[in-house]
Amino acid sequence: MSEAKRFTPRGRSVRDASVEAGGRGDPFRPALEVIQGGRSEQPRRTDPTRKDPTRAEPNRKDPVRKEPVRSIRRNAQKSAEEPPRQRRAAAAPAKRLGPRKSPPLRKPHKQSRVTVPRLARPIRTSLPKLAEPRRRLRLATVIALAMFVVIGGRLVQLQLTDASAYAAAGLKDRLVPAVLPAARGSILDRNGKILVHSIETRYVAADPMAVKDPEALADKLFAILDKYGVPRSDILRKITPHKTADGRTNARFEYLVHQIDVADGDRIEALRVGALKVARDERREIPGYDLASNVIGFTSRTDLSGQMGIEQQYDSVLRGVDGLHIYEHGEGDLDKPLPYGYEELKPARPGSSVELTIDADLQYSVQSALGERMGPLKADFATAIVLDARTMEVMAMASYPGFAAAALPSDKDLIKDQCTATVFDPGSIHKAIVMGAALQEGIITPTTAVTVNSKVKKGDTTYTDHPPQKDGTPMTIPGILALSSNVGTIAVADRLGKDKLYEYQKKFGLGSRTGVGLPNESPGQLLPPNQWSGSSPGSIPIGNGVATTAMQMAAVYGTIANDGLYVQPTLVRKIISPDGSASKPPAQQTRRVLDPKVAQELRVMLEGVTTLDDATGRQAAIPGYRIAGKTGTSKMPQNGGYAPGEVVSFIGMAPAEAPRYVVAVTAHVPGGAGGSVAAPAFKEMMALTLSSFGVTPTGTEPPKLSIYP
Repeated sequence: MSEAKRFTPRGRSVRDASVEAGGRGDPFRPALEVIQGGRSEQPRRTDPTRKDPTRAEPNRKDPVRKEPVRSIRRNAQKSAEEPPRQRRAAAAPAKRLGPRKSPPLRKPHKQSRVTVPRLARPIRTSLPKLAEPRRRLRLATVIALAMFVVIGGRLVQLQLTDASAYAAAGLKDRLVPAVLPAARGSILDRNGKILVHSIETRYVAADPMAVKDPEALADKLFAILDKYGVPRSDILRKITPHKTADGRTNARFEYLVHQIDVADGDRIEALRVGALKVARDERREIPGYDLASNVIGFTSRTDLSGQMGIEQQYDSVLRGVDGLHIYEHGEGDLDKPLPYGYEELKPARPGSSVELTIDADLQYSVQSALGERMGPLKADFATAIVLDARTMEVMAMASYPGFAAAALPSDKDLIKDQCTATVFDPGSIHKAIVMGAALQEGIITPTTAVTVNSKVKKGDTTYTDHPPQKDGTPMTIPGILALSSNVGTIAVADRLGKDKLYEYQKKFGLGSRTGVGLPNESPGQLLPPNQWSGSSPGSIPIGNGVATTAMQMAAVYGTIANDGLYVQPTLVRKIISPDGSASKPPAQQTRRVLDPKVAQELRVMLEGVTTLDDATGRQAAIPGYRIAGKTGTSKMPQNGGYAPGEVVSFIGMAPAEAPRYVVAVTAHVPGGAGGSVAAPAFKEMMALTLSSFGVTPTGTEPPKLSIYP
C-alpha cells in the first residue's frame, strides 16, 4: 500500500513511475482499481510533435527526481512501441461511472512482468453537457444591461419628463391656502355720513373630536362668551363629540359664536386649546342704532349676506372679493410660512360703498317724530316719506314700529319696510288722481261746478258724505277736494269713465313697483275695468278696492308737484368704488302724466284742503307757507276683508306755488281720521324739512277758493 500511494513531486501516478523505472507493472494495481471503483489510471496520449511547456529542455535533470530528461523520453518511446490496442487502452480517458459489475480479468500483456487483470471496457453513456460559462456570462450581462437601461430610463423620466409634475405634487402637499376676507362696503347718507359700516371682529369654532375635557372647556368659554348671550349648554353641546346632522360621520367643525370683539378673541386664543379656532370675522355696526333701519336692512351673522333693505338689494355691490394667500409651510415646529418658500398673494378687494339720498339728520328728525306720535296712538304701522319734488330723491323714509339690526324682534312681520311692503286702500288721497285725469281730459275746469246729492248708490252699495250735502247742492272742484266729498268725486269719475280712470291710475304708477331701490316691494293691486263689479264705479274713485303702498301714493303727489312729470323715486345717489371713483345708478324712469298747466291748476285746488273753512286738512297748514295736499281715511285689507281700525293719511307739498318737498304720512290706528291724525304729523315733518334745507316762505298769498260757487 505504501508503494501504491506513492506520488512523484510532479503529480505522476504510480504506473507512470513504474514505467519510468523500467516499464514494470505495479503489483498492487488490481487492488487499487477495486478501491477506485473499477477505474484505471491510463497514461495520457501525447502528440510527439507538440511542445509540452511542462517538460524540461534536453539534458536537463528533474530537480526532484534528479533523473535526466532523456530517460523520460526513452520511456515515452517504449510506450509508443506497444501494440496499438494496448496503446489505445492506455490512452483512453477514464470515465466516471456509477457502480457496475467487475469484468473478468484479462491476461496481462506479454511485455508486462506482472500480470494485472484488466477490467472490461466501460459502457459509454451520454451524460448531459455542462453549461457553458461564456454563455451564462453573456446572458447575465444582457440582463444586467437591460436592468440598467430600465432604471436609467425611469430616472430620465423622473428627472426630465415627470419632474415638474412630481415637484408640483410635492409642493401642493406643503401649500396652505389662507382666505383674506374682503371688507364689506359702507352705506352712507347723501352727505357722506356713515349709516352702517363693518368693523373687524372674531369668530370661534371648535373641533369636537379634539376636545379632551368638554366640561372644563365649556366653563372657560362661558366665562368669556356670556356677555354675547351664548348659553353654556349650547357651548357644551357643540364641543362634546357628536355626529353630524346626517348621522354618518363625526362632527369636526362647529361654530360657537360669531362677531365677538377682538379682545375677547385674544382671550380665547390665550387658552391655547388646539381644538379651538379663532379667526377674523366682521360685524356691521350702525352708529345711529336703529336709524333708517327699515332702509338699510341687516345682514346675516354668519356670512354677512344682506337679508333686507339696501344690504340685500345691493349685496353684490357691497360684498367685496375675498383674497387668497397661498404659502409654503413646514411640519411640527415649522408649521408656519417658510422663509423664501413658495408664496402667492391675491389681495382682497373691498366692497364698494353705497351713497343714499337719505339725509341722516332729517331721517332722525322724521323718524323720531313718527315714533313719538304713533306710540301713544297704538298704531299697528305708520310711515313717513320725504321726497325732493324736483329729483324725486328720498330725503327721509321712516317706518313704525322700528327695529334695530342688533336686536331684531321675534315677530318677523315687523321686520320690514312699511313704506314699500305694506299695502292698504288709499282712500281719499286717491281723489287727486280722479281730478287730475278729468282736468287733463277736459272733463272739468278749475271753475266747474258739480251737483252733489246727499248720497249715491252704485250696485248694492250706497255712498255718502260726512257731513252729507243736501240733494242738488252745487260744489266747486276745490270744495269737493276740501271736504273730501265722496258723492262729488264719484260724479266726476262717472264723466271720466272707468277706462280713462284706469289709464291714469297706471300712468301715475299704481299697480306696479316704483323701483325705489328696496327688495320685497309690493306692486299693490289695480283692478282692470273688465273686472269691475256693480259697486266698483263708486268704490274705486274714492280709493276703496285699490291696494297701494305709501311710496306709490307719495310718487303720485310727487308727479303733481313736478308739473305733471312722473319721475321714478330713488334711494341711491351713487356707488363709490374702493379707489374712490363714483358711478351713478341707472337713470330714473320718467313719463309725462299731466301737462304743467294742469298740474299747476290741480295744486291750486289742493291748497283749499288746508285753507278753506271746514276743510279736512287745516291742521296741516304751516304759517308763512302755501301747502297743497289731501287727507285720506280708509281700511286695511286683511284675509279677504278689512282689519279693524282706520288707515289715515295726509300727503302734501310745499311751497305749493313752487314745490320743493313732498311729505307723505300714513298710519293704521284704532280710530281717527286723516285730518286729525296724519295732518298734524305732516305739519311737523314738513316744517322740519323746510327749515333744515333753508326754504323760506315765499310771501305770496294763497288763492281765493270757495267750496260752493
